[in-house]
Amino acid sequence: MSESIIKVENLGKKYILGHQKKEKYTTLRDVIGNTVKSVLKTNNIGKNTQGEFWALDDLSFEIKQGDRVGIIGRNGAGKSTLLKILSRITEPTKGQIKIKGRISSLLEVGTGFHPELTGRENIFLNGAVLGMHKQEIKKKFDEIVAFAEVEKFLDTPVKRYSSGMYVRLAFAVAAHLEPEILIVDEVLAVGDAQFQKKCLGKMKDVGDEGRTVLFVSHNMAAIKALCDQGIFLSQGQLISQGDVEGIVDQYFLSGHETIGARETITSKCGRFELTSPYWINNEENKIKVYNFAENYRLRFEFNFKEPVSRVNPGFAIVDYMGQRIFTSHLADDPRVDFNRKLEGRVVIDTEINLPTLAPGVYGIIFGVRDEYENTVIYSEGELNLEIEGTVHKNGAGGVLLHTTDWKIASLVS
Repeated sequence: MSESIIKVENLGKKYILGHQKKEKYTTLRDVIGNTVKSVLKTNNIGKNTQGEFWALDDLSFEIKQGDRVGIIGRNGAGKSTLLKILSRITEPTKGQIKIKGRISSLLEVGTGFHPELTGRENIFLNGAVLGMHKQEIKKKFDEIVAFAEVEKFLDTPVKRYSSGMYVRLAFAVAAHLEPEILIVDEVLAVGDAQFQKKCLGKMKDVGDEGRTVLFVSHNMAAIKALCDQGIFLSQGQLISQGDVEGIVDQYFLSGHETIGARETITSKCGRFELTSPYWINNEENKIKVYNFAENYRLRFEFNFKEPVSRVNPGFAIVDYMGQRIFTSHLADDPRVDFNRKLEGRVVIDTEINLPTLAPGVYGIIFGVRDEYENTVIYSEGELNLEIEGTVHKNGAGGVLLHTTDWKIASLVS
């Protein structure tokens, strides 16, 4: 039986949130005045408040050597915080962690690289940080460069790399320097589809060699393909741990209970807010379960702080493996006045009829683009679609259900 390589006991991470009343603009006089107030701790009532936020709360679990573990959960569940603590980037507030072996992490673009150093220099720097000797790094050097496909730019400072090149090299270093534990966050989404496939293959090889992999992703197809174990987090707490198939199913089935969990989402441009989309029926009531072959509407409720035209909300429906079934955007409908300026509170509905979508649980990815085609709101894993109903005697096979004509004819010899 494999021994534990990671043991987490009663782990917690607390942040202190400071909220300061916003002012229209700040002058030099304001800066000097506020500095004096801060030092003297006077005249500050009503301007600053503080609160506690537990990103992780009382987590306990074990991971065995050679396990490939998918860590899943919705935005804000605490996944990235957990990985940063395991990678020793940040300290926990309480609890303890026992880790055996070297850890190599790829948590976000730029982690572990010095922007002024070249790609070549950063490979050796990362190897040294992992405790490797120069000869060990040289042995793996050509393999790392070939995998990252950055030969032409090897002696260029990495600050001049595109995000895709940066991630390719960072992953190649993290995966090839033979750590006992490899930790990878959602950062692989920056790369193209071919490189993502390449990375998943390499992580599988790492696991097959008896090393441990921790992988965070919203792509359930990637989680199921790579991992054999799963950890499901929600609001900083451990919901369950076990076989990855069961954990992914539990994650999807929990989705319809979180409709409207985030009341408002502020766009990156700051010019409007969106109430978390929700399903409604013809009586304008919110619904959690969608009955087979009935029509419902997905509602986007906006609050515009100034007039904005060509706002383009959209959504995609994905199956439990993360594969997109179809995508729809407001701009796709030629009957809509797409150039109309929207201001104040605006409701945008999309009626959807899915008579051929089989009963089951599906994920909804939704987003909004501005008039410059920039994605200013994006979310996945926060809204699901559960369809109930029994259609076939032999059960629903596949995602789409179609009626076909069967005929039996006798063959005349």
